[in-house]
Amino acid sequence: MKYFPFIVLLMAMSGLHLPTQAQPLRDVFQEVKPGVVVIRTLERDLDPLQGGFVSMQSQGSGFLISEDGYLMTASHVVQTADQVGVEFPNGHFSLAHVVASVPPADVALLQLEDPPQDVAPLLLGDSDLMEVGDGVFVVGAPYGLSHTLTVGHLSARHQPHPNAVHLTTTELFQTDAAINSGNSGGPMFNERGEVIGIVSHILTQSGGFEGLGFVVTINAAKELLLEEPSFWSGMEGYLLEGAWAGLFNLPQPAGVLVQRVAAYSPAADLGLEPGFVQATIEGESLLLGGDILLEVMEIPISSEGNNWQRIQAVLAEKDAATPVTLKVLRGGQVIILSTP
Repeated sequence: MKYFPFIVLLMAMSGLHLPTQAQPLRDVFQEVKPGVVVIRTLERDLDPLQGGFVSMQSQGSGFLISEDGYLMTASHVVQTADQVGVEFPNGHFSLAHVVASVPPADVALLQLEDPPQDVAPLLLGDSDLMEVGDGVFVVGAPYGLSHTLTVGHLSARHQPHPNAVHLTTTELFQTDAAINSGNSGGPMFNERGEVIGIVSHILTQSGGFEGLGFVVTINAAKELLLEEPSFWSGMEGYLLEGAWAGLFNLPQPAGVLVQRVAAYSPAADLGLEPGFVQATIEGESLLLGGDILLEVMEIPISSEGNNWQRIQAVLAEKDAATPVTLKVLRGGQVIILSTP
């Protein structure tokens, strides 16, 4: 996608203001606060009480990275959203569309339809320079309480695992800075006010924060969203492998059970059908009845950690004249879906 180098150059040349190390935290917070946004989404989901699909509101956090309206957030905040709205602290509101999303790493890039004229982008730092014990702070909208500041330390670094299927395919920071629902996609800062991570998820038994928050490093996010070709599918899926593949009668060792599909997304344009029956299997809550994805561009779905990267590279680098092809299992029959 040809705008990636432009974004990197713009950020390098923009002369963004960098708070000095001598500033107290309250001043650093005031410097960065204007660039942190609340992301409000609408997406279709099953009504747990009455059944059938309804439009559901959700929200997360994000942050401005360029003057022409590009933002970063977490993939799970926007991946299957039918509509995305962005609200700034000064009251400015704009619709946005998803430019790129990497669900295995939980990072996404948005572009505003109406960028604000008076808000400076945040400065992206170098997460490689961070050490365990360094002070950090998070700004976001936990439980809808916008632009809340929480403070803590970098508790651990978790390096990517080459054969992992989920988020351990990218480097993560662990932090004891409080993170709760609504913080997802928001920035984590070093003490100078540079963004060094994107809030992803927590580990919890109570449902609230228990001191184990996880943040995708900003260097990983820059590489995946700004330096490498990427795309947005608009689909959420669940990997079926091993015994699960047999349970769903797959004709191969692995597949992806389609859960949700965003309206007007590439997945919707291809005709992928989402699940429509809520079920719990071995503690996993799933939507059944949708397509099961078997191949993308003749690349079989696999549980290998590099499978997503292979598919992503093929889709991102193909020319416009080459159709996208999917092989899916629908109603017990294998069919091919293709763009015109």
